[in-house]
Amino acid sequence: MSGAGRNDDGHGRTGRVLSGLAVAVGCVLFLGGFVWGALVYQPYTVPTDSMTPTIGRGARVLAERIDGGAARRGDIVVFKDETWGNAPMIKRVVGVGGDTVACCDDRGRLTVGGTPVEEPYLRAGGPASPTLFSTTVPDGGLFLMGDQRATSLDSRSHLEDAARGSVPRGSVVARVDATAWPVGGWGMMDRPGAFAALPGGTSRPGPLPLVLAAVVTGAVLVLGGAAYGPLARRLAPRRGKEDRRGVAARV
Repeated sequence: MSGAGRNDDGHGRTGRVLSGLAVAVGCVLFLGGFVWGALVYQPYTVPTDSMTPTIGRGARVLAERIDGGAARRGDIVVFKDETWGNAPMIKRVVGVGGDTVACCDDRGRLTVGGTPVEEPYLRAGGPASPTLFSTTVPDGGLFLMGDQRATSLDSRSHLEDAARGSVPRGSVVARVDATAWPVGGWGMMDRPGAFAALPGGTSRPGPLPLVLAAVVTGAVLVLGGAAYGPLARRLAPRRGKEDRRGVAARV
């Protein structure tokens, strides 16, 4: 009897230690994930429909804080520029310094440096731009366009400016990594493959999946560790009864 009791106490202590460890590790992952996400990402609400169908009006996005030098063709970026009203805006980078951006070729496609670009994120049935244009992006600049080419006010609307429609890389404050709201549209932003073959390639996704994994794993560990105590106490009387029946049978 005394040996069985010591064995049960040992199991109980081990369970309490493991559950406490799970809660501690879970708290670190859960809180660390939130802090990591807050440091790396900034939420934005899209005020217009200029990025439809990729991002609708009123959508809530998560944008990774980046230096403008990290922006690549195909990225959807958040920027602020005095010429554009000095308010946060969201557009897609289609050209970088030195690129000649033009539209359209004989198939209605945008060309960058003479290379046609397939843009599957645009609505089907029309050219890449309803207005014809051609411009060379100044060094250190970015040529930006909305995905709703018929109505978007973007670099095409500023072609007569001194910067020929481009914005300085320093104007970029973040890169959109995912849509968080509405729930039905949640997901990571794809990196357009058409820009990958151009010099400089495309950017890599941010650490959002790792951030979410840390938060979810932490929550599971905290809940699981916290649930051990109540479950152990609930099962303890049943074990006691089984032990007593076993002893009685042996007697």
